[in-house]
Amino acid sequence: MAITISSKNPRPARMGLALKRSAGKAALWWCGAACLAVGAITGGQILAQIEGDRGIAPLANSQDIQVNGITVDVTAKTGAEARIAGWKQAQKEAWKKLGGPDMPIESIDAMVSSVVIGREQIGPKRYIATVGVIFDKAKAGQYVGAGAGTGPRSAPLLLIPVLESGGVRQVFEVRGPWQRAWAEFQASSSPVDYVRPTGSGGESLILTAGQASRRSRLWWRSVLGQFNASDVVMPVARLERQWPGGPIKATFTARHGPDNTFLGSFTMQAATEEELPRMLEQAVVRVDGMYRDALSSGALDPDPSINAGGVALDRAFAELREKLMPKGDVSPPAAAPQPATEQTESAAPVIAEAVSVQFASPDAASVDSALAAVRGVPGAQGAAAVSLAIGGTSVMRVMMVGGGERLAAALRAQGWKVSGGGSALRISR
Repeated sequence: MAITISSKNPRPARMGLALKRSAGKAALWWCGAACLAVGAITGGQILAQIEGDRGIAPLANSQDIQVNGITVDVTAKTGAEARIAGWKQAQKEAWKKLGGPDMPIESIDAMVSSVVIGREQIGPKRYIATVGVIFDKAKAGQYVGAGAGTGPRSAPLLLIPVLESGGVRQVFEVRGPWQRAWAEFQASSSPVDYVRPTGSGGESLILTAGQASRRSRLWWRSVLGQFNASDVVMPVARLERQWPGGPIKATFTARHGPDNTFLGSFTMQAATEEELPRMLEQAVVRVDGMYRDALSSGALDPDPSINAGGVALDRAFAELREKLMPKGDVSPPAAAPQPATEQTESAAPVIAEAVSVQFASPDAASVDSALAAVRGVPGAQGAAAVSLAIGGTSVMRVMMVGGGERLAAALRAQGWKVSGGGSALRISR
C-alpha cells in the first residue's frame, strides 16, 4: 500500500494512523510467514529425530558366546583363500581363549554362528584383520561357559544406557560410545537378562534420558510392554574431558527401576581419546557386577507396581476418590436402599479383565477402525492404543467383562479374523 505525504498539508495525525495501519498489516503478514516457516522447520526436525542410523544393534544376544579382539595375519594363494584361512584361525584362537577342549577345526566351525569383522585388509595373497567370533550357546555351552547358565537369572530388564558428555544427556540420539560398549558386551556370561534395544526408528523418541525421571507406572508399563521386559536398568556414564585430546575422567552409576534407584557408583580415567573405548568396555563389566550383586541380594526384583493389573489400579483410584470427595452430613433413609442392597448381594460380581489386542495399522484409518470395532463390543471398557506403529503392528488395551474369549467371539461376529486367546489377541481383516 502506497502512502503519499503532501508538503502543503501533511496532517501528521492521519499520517501516523496510516503508518500504524500499514505497519500492523505488514507485521501480520510477516508473522504468518514466520509461522509457516517455523512449521516447516519443526516438521523437518521431527522427521530428523527418527531418521538416520541412530541405534547400534547388539552383536550377540543372551544365547550367544562372543570373543572379541582376535588379530589374524594369513597368507595363501589368493586373497579369498587367505580370508577363509584367517577366519578359521580366529575360530581356533577364540575357542582356545574360552578354554575349550582340543577339537578339529571342522567341529569348532560347526558351533560358530557368525564372525564379526572389526577391521580387515585383503591383498592379492594376504589377509590381515581384527575380528570377533560368536559361538552358539546351545552347541558350545556344553564345553565352555558351563557356569554361566547355572544359578538364578533375573527377569527381563530393559537396558537404557545414558551418556552425559559436554553437559548433554543422550541415549539413542547419536551413536555414542557408551551405547556401543553395551552393544558389544557379552551378555550371555551374566545372570542378568538384559533387553538391549537397537534405538532405531521410534525407539529414539521413547527411550530418552528424560525417561529415567518419569514415575508414572502406566507409562512404564506401556514402554516395557513394547520390549517384553519386566523392569528397567539405567547405567549412567558421565564423561569430563580435561582439555581436547587430554585425559577423560568418567563417573559411572548403576540405577534401577521406575524410581531411578541408586545402586552404586565408581570413577575411572582414560589418558587419551583413543583409550576411551577400552575404559568403557571395562566399565560395562564393573556395572554388570553391580547388577549381579543387586540380583543376589534381591534388590533387582521387578517393581510390583509396574505389573499391577487394571483391577488393582481401579481399586486404588476408588480409594483415592473416596478420600478426596466431600462427605455430606445428611444420610439417605435406611429403607430406600434396602431393595438395591438385596439385589446387589444376590447378583454375582462382574469383573473386567485386561486384554491386549494386536492389529495391523497401515494407516490412521485402520487404527480408528480397529478401535471402533473393539469399543463397540458390549462389555468393552476403556479401549485405548498403548503402542502405535503406522505401517506396522499396533497394540491396544481394553478392559473386557467376560475376558478375552468373549471379546474374540464378538469380533469374529463382526467379520474379524482373531488368533490367540486369553489376555492376548491378534485381529485382522
